[in-house]
This record gives sequence, C-alpha cells and structure tokens, in this order.
Amino acid sequence: MTTSIWFWIFFHIGVFAALVVDLAQFKRRDRELSVRAAAHRVVIWIVLSLLFNLLVWKLRGPVKGLEFLTGYVIEYSLSVDNIFVFVLIFAYFRVPPIAQHRALVWGILGALVMRGVMIVLGVALVARFHFILYFFGIFLVITAIRMFFGETGEQDFGKSLVMRFCKNWIRVTPDFYDEHFKAKVDSRWMLTPLALALIVIDVMDLIFAVDSIPAVFAITQDPFIVYTSNICAILGLRSLYFLLAHLIDRFIYLKTGLAFVLAFVGIKMVVADYFPVPTPISLAVVLLILAVTIIISMIVTKKRSTIENQK
Repeated sequence: MTTSIWFWIFFHIGVFAALVVDLAQFKRRDRELSVRAAAHRVVIWIVLSLLFNLLVWKLRGPVKGLEFLTGYVIEYSLSVDNIFVFVLIFAYFRVPPIAQHRALVWGILGALVMRGVMIVLGVALVARFHFILYFFGIFLVITAIRMFFGETGEQDFGKSLVMRFCKNWIRVTPDFYDEHFKAKVDSRWMLTPLALALIVIDVMDLIFAVDSIPAVFAITQDPFIVYTSNICAILGLRSLYFLLAHLIDRFIYLKTGLAFVLAFVGIKMVVADYFPVPTPISLAVVLLILAVTIIISMIVTKKRSTIENQK
C-alpha cells in the first residue's frame, strides 16, 4: 500500500509548524532550559509523536501503526547515544549553555535533511538488493559489540579529519561571539568555535545515522514509516539533550542497554527470512531492555550517592 502524497505533505507541514512554535517559545525564554522545562518539552514531543502514531494506526491499519511505534522507540532510544557525544562535544569546545540551543537547532535541521537523503538511498538499495539487509544486520551486531566494550570511536575531536580540515583551510576565531556562527575580526569574516561544534555535531549525527537507520529496516521497509519514525525521534532530541545532560551520570548502564538493543535488532535482521520475529515481540524486547538498564542504573547510582553522603 503506497502512501498518499497528501499524507507526506501534511506530515512535513506539521513538522514545520511544531518546530516554529518550539523555537519561538525558546527564543522568548532567552535562557538555558531547566531540567523541569526540558522534561515538559520531552513529554510534549513524545505525545505529539504518539498522536501521529494514532493517525497512522487509523489510516494505515494496526500493522503499520505498530511498525511506526516500534521504529520510533528504537530510534528514540538510539538517539540517547547521540546525547552522550553531544555532551562531550560541547565540553570540548567549551560551548556556553545558552549557545548550545542554537547549535542543536541547526544540527537537528541538518540531521533531518541528511537522514532524509540516507533513507531514500537505503530504501532504494533494499528494494533492489534484498541481501543488503544481511550486511546491515551484521554491521549492527558489530557496532553493538564495539559499544558494549566501550569502543565508541574518536573522542579527541580536535584531531579528527574534519577538524584538521577546518583549522587548515578555514579562518576560525578562538573566541565565542554570543550565539553567532561567524564574526568579523580585523575586517575579516571568521567562523567561531560554535560553528566548529555545529560541524562536528552534524558529522557525528551522520555517523550515528549509519547505525540507527538500518535498525528500522529490521522492523519495516515501508519508506514512509522508516522516514517518519526517524524524523519524530530527531525532533525531540534537543529537549531530550537538555534533560539528560543534567542526569547523564545517573544512566551508567544505558549505553550497555543500547548495545543490547542494537545486537537484538541486528540479529533479527539477519535471521528474518528464516525465523521472523513479530513486531509486537520486537517492541516488547526493546522496551524491556531499556527499562531494565534504566532501573538498574538508577538503583546503583542512588546507592553510590547514599554511601558518599554518609562518608
């Protein structure tokens, strides 16, 4: 069943409207989001995504509705890994909290475009070469193993290929100029450290997309479901960052849980033609893994905090 062009159009109109309202509200605040305000925004984005899920369920049927929900949960949970890296990026460039919002806004807009292109290419590849799903599955399992053992890649962002290129070929000022990405210094336009942070964020999101987009193909190959579940997960990423950035020390085993999610999805993709796992079971497994790792993380960190306070 193909998706009506009007469904695509109305979805993008809704995305644009939600972004405009969210950005307008933040601009009026003119200050860093508190944990409470960030939590409220996270809830709002989740509710909006679930309402859209309800619309998909009603118009496309329960199978597609469940596929969207499972894809959304997987993408949203994997986006937490982005947040761990965003925290490191902002710390490395010493980005002021109030400027982090602007970098995340443009980073997310860039992610929407890049992921849209990657999803189109991925759908075309899967439709033409079905066996590529096996390679996607093996890749996810390898990524899960690397994540489990802490091999998360380059952390010294200053030595990365992208940063070396920027420093060698682009004029960059060492100072921040409020929330601007460029500044005029000695009659010359130069990029600010905030612009470099944005470049690294977009590059890292592109790398993460290579992991997360194939994960949805384990649930469905419907282009509309793959695309919309990704976009809905990305839209709430900024608010989720401001919430988890303050609580990141509490979720010490969440990365391990994400590794198990990737491994499960990768294995599901590899064995799908021989031992297909129903979507409801996939959703239940992912939610169970996330719930267990979050609960264990909270219990362990609370005990550690109690012991430290007693000393």
